[in-house]
Amino acid sequence: MGKQQKKAQRTEENNAPVTHGADDLPAVEVTSYNLELRDKEGFIGDKANKSAFRDAIEAWRKRVRAGGPDPLGDVPTDGLSKKEVDALLKEQETEAASLVRAAVDDFAADFTDILARYLKEETWKGTERIVVGGGFKDSQAGLMAIARAQIRLKAEGLKVEIVPIAHHPDEAGLLGAVHLIPSWMLKGHDAILAVDIGGTNIRAGVIKLNLDDKPDFSKARVWKSELWRHADDEPRRTATIEYLVRMIETLIAKAKKAKLALAPVIGIGCPGVIAADGSIARGGQNLPGGNWESTHFNLPEALRKAIPEIADQPTFVIMHNDAVVQGLSEVPRMADVKRWAAVTIGTGLGNASFVRKET
Repeated sequence: MGKQQKKAQRTEENNAPVTHGADDLPAVEVTSYNLELRDKEGFIGDKANKSAFRDAIEAWRKRVRAGGPDPLGDVPTDGLSKKEVDALLKEQETEAASLVRAAVDDFAADFTDILARYLKEETWKGTERIVVGGGFKDSQAGLMAIARAQIRLKAEGLKVEIVPIAHHPDEAGLLGAVHLIPSWMLKGHDAILAVDIGGTNIRAGVIKLNLDDKPDFSKARVWKSELWRHADDEPRRTATIEYLVRMIETLIAKAKKAKLALAPVIGIGCPGVIAADGSIARGGQNLPGGNWESTHFNLPEALRKAIPEIADQPTFVIMHNDAVVQGLSEVPRMADVKRWAAVTIGTGLGNASFVRKET
């Protein structure tokens, strides 16, 4: 291919419409996401999610009961809240604290093995930093597991840094949406709408861009947000979309009342492999009501139909994988590395890897 042909091809690519689940984003190339690696026991990611940590606690309780009373008493493992687990870790050398620490160590060992496996993948080779998000990160147990995984990787000679995601996971899942959209689409606007869909919760928010302070979105902030714990209601898919639309409409009204110049954009993070047309190819099995992977269902189209205009402009909806979006919230902090990755420990173990574009 000649130089003129290559130039023409690049021009066409630069002018190409923004697509869902894209590899080529304004600040980064997404080299992979939603890796579905297996071992003889199944998907390796299942060994390092919130349920896996609970399983580690339960396994230690069963072993301890063989030699005496359970230090955690009669409380079911699933009945222990995140705060209660963290409170146990703050105790001194009690048996209960030691049991939870042992579970953290076991979880960290499995988590390290998974990261080491990812780092062998071609798309992860050369990764300099891994950011860890998801709900589990927002706990003392999660931070301990991250620190222990760092030590274990160093001990294996793997020179990669592991750091907790900078923002609260609930906010990171919204903030990353600003990096799905070329900055020229946001000029003259104060904020955009963002949605983070998870296996337990759905959160929608208004992101103030603060582009006058920092054009790289490093000063973007969640201005208002709405949370729905759909796991408590077990809604059908149709009811889920209707509730989400009401959440978004409430936020639009708040932005209008505050005289925020809202861009006609909704950025969405959603589990699974996201096709260019916005459908979910696979990986949406934990979403409320089921059947999100149906060829007859398209979330961006459903939202655009329900909310055809924002601030008197046609609504533009852009969707990507939720681990990608959460990882994108770290773009401003990744200026010193070329290749980096993100994992999210929640209902599942999300993953994504990136290459920073030269500016």
